[in-house]
Amino acid sequence: MKLLPALALCAATLLLAGCNFKGVPDPSMSARDRDFIAKVPDFELDVNYQRYEIDDPTGEVPGTIVVDTNMKFLYYVLPNKRAMRYGVATGSEAYGWKGSATIRRKAEWPHWTPPAEMVQRWPHLRPTAVAGGLNGGPDNPLGARALYLYDANGRDTLYRIHGTNEPETIGREASSGCIRMLNVDAIDLYTRVALNTKVIVK
Repeated sequence: MKLLPALALCAATLLLAGCNFKGVPDPSMSARDRDFIAKVPDFELDVNYQRYEIDDPTGEVPGTIVVDTNMKFLYYVLPNKRAMRYGVATGSEAYGWKGSATIRRKAEWPHWTPPAEMVQRWPHLRPTAVAGGLNGGPDNPLGARALYLYDANGRDTLYRIHGTNEPETIGREASSGCIRMLNVDAIDLYTRVALNTKVIVK
């Protein structure tokens, strides 16, 4: 990551919490991770949406995930009032959601079947649903990792925090309510979070 441009951008926009931040190396990846990610279209992400460790702006307890849908950032709260910050894509106004959930399942290169509501909105997905969905891989919209969000009653919300094969959407309203991340960022977050992690979307 290019730290000097990031610092200049921080001074110019004040988007970074306290501007006390540092770039973070890429996580360890398997051969399959590297092979699949290499097949996803490359995209030069705006420096502001790259992965940083920063002063925690959330005030939540360590181990909590907070998604700021307005600023398009996901925070994973660390000890000592620090946080990992990732750029994300969120749901469009019509399909976005806010609230609290819990991670009850994690998956690497997950299988994806479009839910019925999505098929109803986009009939071109019907053949994918009828065929039983897509196996994990570079063509799968869930990307490298998925964190499955459940409500307080233990029901699957059908919302996910996941990677993407459309990196150009990061920083935008682009999804049907799920939280999209760069694949490498999804891997990084996946390695940090445990089951039963609290997620706050606001």
